[in-house]
Amino acid sequence: MRDFDSTLWRISAFERAREAGEASPTLNFDRPTLLPTTLLADLERLEANPASNDVLEVIAACIRNREAALLYLAHGPYVWPVTLFPRQEIYHSPVDVTDIAAETSLSKLKLISAEPPGVMPPGHAQHDRVAAVDKYRPISKLLWAVALNGPRDYVLNEIGGKAAYRLSGRIEDLPGALGALQPAAVRLRQDSASLRDIAAWPGMSPQRAARLLNALYLTGALMVTRSHPAARDEPAGWRGLFGRRK
Repeated sequence: MRDFDSTLWRISAFERAREAGEASPTLNFDRPTLLPTTLLADLERLEANPASNDVLEVIAACIRNREAALLYLAHGPYVWPVTLFPRQEIYHSPVDVTDIAAETSLSKLKLISAEPPGVMPPGHAQHDRVAAVDKYRPISKLLWAVALNGPRDYVLNEIGGKAAYRLSGRIEDLPGALGALQPAAVRLRQDSASLRDIAAWPGMSPQRAARLLNALYLTGALMVTRSHPAARDEPAGWRGLFGRRK
């Protein structure tokens, strides 16, 4: 079996390999050079708007289109390659997201590039491109960790605007620990609320409310209603309460 992405590359070594003409320095076989048209269109739209083009929006685009993609993420001095497989609900990575989060904060994650996947999911007909089984992990845990602890602290474009939110499913089925967000999740399980309402709950803030909603949305545990009586637009100046966009 081929050993895919067994170690993390230093960004400097990764950039030297790119300059030398290696499109994907960690992979040693031919693969498609373009992402699927629908996903590529979404990513190009995000790239045209620097305020939207961040790690979580790119991940959300992959999930929304249900298309696999290899994301090269800058994490400290290293390049962290993460291949998303939304249809199989798994991701491939040389390290687990919990190990990454334990070493340094996920809040500094930056997107280097998004490319077609090099590896394939377990059971794929191209078995020579399937990596070691222990390198594939549930995608829900990755989505949860990056949404709650990553660089974005305002709601994803897909769920923003005038809306009311409610938790679908059971709290016990969520992929990660809620910690101090538990009371807010309990209230969302009982009734719908706007982003402004959630941010005003005890222990919450605009940033914490947005992170919780993003995490629930990406893991399929959020109902978004535009016509619910609780739906409200974000008030003027609301975005200024969030962290600075880059």
